[in-house]
Amino acid sequence: MLVPTTSATEARRSTGRIIAFGIAAIVGVLLIAAVLLFLNLPDANAFNAKVEQIFVENNALTGAEDIRLLEILAQSGTAFSEVLVSYRTIIFVLLVFATALLLASLIFLVTIIALNRRMGEIERAGIQVSSLLISREERVVYINNMEFKLTEAAIETLSVLAEARMDEDVLSGAELEAMVSGKNAADCDEASGATRIKRLRDTLGNQLVSELLIKTVARRGYMLAIDKDVIRMV
Repeated sequence: MLVPTTSATEARRSTGRIIAFGIAAIVGVLLIAAVLLFLNLPDANAFNAKVEQIFVENNALTGAEDIRLLEILAQSGTAFSEVLVSYRTIIFVLLVFATALLLASLIFLVTIIALNRRMGEIERAGIQVSSLLISREERVVYINNMEFKLTEAAIETLSVLAEARMDEDVLSGAELEAMVSGKNAADCDEASGATRIKRLRDTLGNQLVSELLIKTVARRGYMLAIDKDVIRMV
C-alpha cells in the first residue's frame, strides 16, 4: 500500500521563510513608524532656545522682576526638556514591547499553521506504526510502545490479521471467522467476521487507532494498514 508522503525539510524551510519575511516586515514597519514619530516630536531644547532668544532680543529687560520672570521661563524650559526626554524613552520602550508582542504573535501563528498542516498530513497518511508486538500468552498488543489489553477473542482476531498481513493477504469476513474458529470457510458467513472486527475495534478503544489500524477493503475484506516488517508476534 502506497502512502503519500511530504518532505519535512521543505515544510521547515517554508515555515522558516515565512517567519523570516514576517519578522522583517514587522521590524521594518515599526522602524519606519519610530523614525517618523521621533522626527515629528519637538526638540527637547526648543523651549530653552525660545527663552534664550527672548533674553537676546530684549536687552531692556533689566529690572529685577523682568530677570526673575526670565529665570522662571528658563527653569520651565529645562523641566519641559526633561519631560520630553522621558517621553522619548517611554515611546521607545513601548515600541520595543510592541515589536516583541508582534513577533511572538507571528511565531505562534506560524506554529499553529504548521501543526494544523502536520495534523492534516497525519489524517491523510493514516496512523504511522513503527512497531506492532502481539503477545498471545499475555493477551497484550503494543502499538508504538502503547500497551493495549485485549480479550482472548480480540487477540486471536488481531493475530490472524497480522499473519495475513505478513503474507500480504486480505481476509474476508468468512475467512477471518474460519481461521479464528477453526471451522471451514464455507460454513462461516461474513457477518461473523465483521462482528469480530467490530469487537476488536471496540476493545482497542481509541477510535483513531482502531479505525486506521484495521482497514476495510471494499468488496474484499479486512487487513492491517501497516508495514508487514514492523509486526512481531510472541
